[in-house]
Amino acid sequence: MSATIPPDPPSDLPSTLGELRASGWESTPVHEELRRNAAARIAGGLGLVEGVLGFDDTVLPQLENALLAGHDIILLGERGQAKTRLVRSLTSLLDEWLPVVAGSEIRDDPYFPVSRHARDLVVEEGDATPLSWVHRDLRFSEKLATPDTSIADLIGEVDPIKIAEGRYLSDELTLHYGLVPRSNRGIFAINELPDLAERIQVGLLNVLEERDVQIRGFTVRLPLDVVLVATANPEDYTNRGRIITPLKDRFGAQIRTHYPEDTETELAIVHQEARPPISAPGGPRVEIPDFMAEIVAELSQLARQSPHVNQRSGVSVRLSISNYETLAANAVRRSLRLREPDAVPRISDLASLIASTQGKIEIEALEEGREERILQGLLSASVLSVFRRRCPTEQLGPIVNAFDEARVVHAGDDLPASAYAEILAQVPALEGPVLALAGGETPGAVASAAEFILEGLHLTKRLNKEAAGAKATYRGRG
Repeated sequence: MSATIPPDPPSDLPSTLGELRASGWESTPVHEELRRNAAARIAGGLGLVEGVLGFDDTVLPQLENALLAGHDIILLGERGQAKTRLVRSLTSLLDEWLPVVAGSEIRDDPYFPVSRHARDLVVEEGDATPLSWVHRDLRFSEKLATPDTSIADLIGEVDPIKIAEGRYLSDELTLHYGLVPRSNRGIFAINELPDLAERIQVGLLNVLEERDVQIRGFTVRLPLDVVLVATANPEDYTNRGRIITPLKDRFGAQIRTHYPEDTETELAIVHQEARPPISAPGGPRVEIPDFMAEIVAELSQLARQSPHVNQRSGVSVRLSISNYETLAANAVRRSLRLREPDAVPRISDLASLIASTQGKIEIEALEEGREERILQGLLSASVLSVFRRRCPTEQLGPIVNAFDEARVVHAGDDLPASAYAEILAQVPALEGPVLALAGGETPGAVASAAEFILEGLHLTKRLNKEAAGAKATYRGRG
């Protein structure tokens, strides 16, 4: 979810408290605002949030229930399960514009001001009290919980500059408000909640439940209107027990997120999130065949099932996105070196994914060098799985028979795409299946399809392969 600059408020919005009363605007608690707008979305047949895929039948129904019930929410899930995106998307369920007392640090409701500044201003100005309008994108605050997070960060602190200006310590106006009060009339999200020190959790509970703030013995009643949404890793949440019981009890809904349940959903997320392939005037045109993109998504799916991968750490969807981008980059690099007009990833480009995969999953391997062998095995299993779905092996018998006649084919990252046209001429049985899979006769697509079929026949034990880095030689098994 990319950051956007909120628009300027429309000029016809009320600018004073009196004009606001005359307009008929009514003050609504944030939970009720979310409930009303969520109900309208559901009744209209619209999605609750945009840009979140794979949760339609699992997570989103639970989220709808939580919002309709007016609950605070905690999302439990491993890394890369769109928890933060889901939380940030909730701002779309807020009203577009919200009136606040002008100059208020905590977005005071003009009808029910909370801070000393706003209360005094309304008393002095009455219906002439000036207003500001806040866009819904600004009604969201987020904090990553870390062990060094302080009460001052979340709730506030006495401002020494205001003391130096002559205010008394007992004056409420000496306070510098933290994130929670500044989230008043909005959504406050705290990520990785178990990492927040217990004494800070107590302070957070106090301001959310008891509605008062205590800073250095200075007590202020702050009836804040805040929707609290938190995220946590289930391993931390259930095993470490670092969330204090009263704060756990604060959340009305505990929703478990998950990774994409199939390759199609994983691939849809990749296409939505991946950076566009590198392009430059006069540079190669990038085309990623469907079967190559499918291999990338399948790799992540298989890694989540592998006993060699630490599943408690998780296998983020970011792995698929990063690998997809790396695959395209390697094809572009080859095309630039060989001065080819098209950059089309091939099987020989998959070796480049080792580097983009190693940093994103934790391999449970003890001996030196075993990690790379495990990753190579996962890559091969991904190719085999996609090959079996796309290429019925009974239709490829003539190709195998051609190799039984002592035919040898060289493939690899260093070969230009035009070299594969010569391979089709040498092995005519390859031409039909390759052109059908390539969907055309462009050299790059033909090269990619040819390598895919040759590798698939090797993985189904119908051809032999000798590999050296990204170079390969295929021959018959006779």
